[in-house]
Amino acid sequence: MAKLDLTTFWSSFSSYLMSAGSTAESTTHAPVSKKTVPPIAAEKPRRLLSIDALRGFDMLFISGAGTFLMLMEGKTGWSWVDAVALQMKHPAWHGFTFYDFIFPLFLFIAGVSLPFSLQKGLSLGMGKAEIYQKAFRRLLILIALGILYKNAPIPFFEPSEIRLGSVLGRIGFAGFVTTVLYLNFSSRTRLAWVGGILLFYYAALFLIPVPGYGAGDLSFEGNLVGWFDRTFLPGRLLQGTYDELGLLTQFPALCLTVLGAAAGDMLRKQQKDHKKLQLLLLSGIGCMALGLLWSLHFPINKHLWSSSFILLTGGMAFLTLAIFFWVIDVLKFQKWAFFFKVIGMNSLTIYLAYRFISFGATSRLLFGGIYAPAPEAWHGVFQALGGLALVWIFLYFLYRNKLFLKV
Repeated sequence: MAKLDLTTFWSSFSSYLMSAGSTAESTTHAPVSKKTVPPIAAEKPRRLLSIDALRGFDMLFISGAGTFLMLMEGKTGWSWVDAVALQMKHPAWHGFTFYDFIFPLFLFIAGVSLPFSLQKGLSLGMGKAEIYQKAFRRLLILIALGILYKNAPIPFFEPSEIRLGSVLGRIGFAGFVTTVLYLNFSSRTRLAWVGGILLFYYAALFLIPVPGYGAGDLSFEGNLVGWFDRTFLPGRLLQGTYDELGLLTQFPALCLTVLGAAAGDMLRKQQKDHKKLQLLLLSGIGCMALGLLWSLHFPINKHLWSSSFILLTGGMAFLTLAIFFWVIDVLKFQKWAFFFKVIGMNSLTIYLAYRFISFGATSRLLFGGIYAPAPEAWHGVFQALGGLALVWIFLYFLYRNKLFLKV
């Protein structure tokens, strides 16, 4: 009964999401031919500062803000500060904290940007084959950079110690699949793909038996995802017998990018801003409601990338985008967003730099003498804050000199 209700809910919800989309399908994309796509005679959409700012807000937590907030735990004696600090740690297994939202939000934002870049290519007359080649090349580059990031120094002579799963690889895979779906299916059909993937993933984890554990075991040791990676994924797994960035979890994760592309289409529509906001808000509330309902049987779990987790974080991403769009691009309160824009314009740069440059050590060398008189328990906090400042200054230098790393 629960599964039937979820299927019915999803069908109704996906019909709602794209009901307005059909009225603006000409502003998203028309069916494309197999060879070339004629230029689209449409008004060039304005660049939305809210997208860059939201990307920067997300990357801020990856580039030091999360560490800074986590280190604040137990320092002030204020319960609300400790509560915020605890949100910067991933749950051991089932459960949810704000820090679980950071990576899904980035996958979603990658999808938001996709319709803008694809429509630009289509308007220039690029064919599908050319777009596929570009997306596939980006996929390979991101996989390579992801392997470098997760394994440096790479143990070339011990391939069994090389971890293949990576954040960047997941972004590349999700972007490539979403590109294929975007160019070949309508908005409504793409959402049907999302529903189908999440339902199939749900069914697989509950119905396919794992040797020694049976079907429906969602424990760390007995879940299908872990067994599949141990059996088919070569190299090192993150937790030894399990890797949350492995093979099966790629599929529910890419749904976030497809949902992001739906949000991007909403923002591209030639309609009033309040209507775009309404669509974003209702989409967010609907996804969150469905995710919470689903969690009654399929727990919210980032390590498993459970279907309920995808819908919860997808809904949160819709709502967060709506807030940024409303404040920055509708109300035009934009000066404060510059801080985040500097980060968001060079998100790949700081992600890689944070791995290979020790901003924390540099912070200690430059500012250690200033905070030396403070209680020793606070030294790590000040060092993290100094490192975060150095990250922003580094990115500001690149921004001022128009140096942006793109793939």
